[in-house]
Amino acid sequence: MDIEKRIVVIEDEPILIKALNIELQSQGFEVLSATDGESGLELVKNSSPSLVLLDILMPKMGGLDVLKAIKVDQNTRDIPVVMFTNLDQEEEKERAMQAGADGYYVKSEVDIGDLGKIIETHINKTGDNDKKVGAFLSQ
Repeated sequence: MDIEKRIVVIEDEPILIKALNIELQSQGFEVLSATDGESGLELVKNSSPSLVLLDILMPKMGGLDVLKAIKVDQNTRDIPVVMFTNLDQEEEKERAMQAGADGYYVKSEVDIGDLGKIIETHINKTGDNDKKVGAFLSQ
């Protein structure tokens, strides 16, 4: 599977993980999943995904702590992290964005069929930035 299509889903609701796996795999993504923050962080470090879809409220290690750990690690900091949560308070979104989230989506406001487009948008943003940096450095 193309690494540009590898997604890590860190989510503690098994039914939602199953639904995300089915939907994203049908759209051509390889989906790896973890049900808590600690194992999710290890999965990110060991699998080099093109994007992380991350819940906030989880056992063992919360999503914001996972996000911060991803963004301070030199090997993972450039991986886009999209928060996918039930928390719709503006202050939660601000905390996540300040911690380095690349996007913030409330589960109840997103049609699961649209997630592939959302993911592609965030992967392509990162790719565009890499191309711009590469073009700048080659001048």
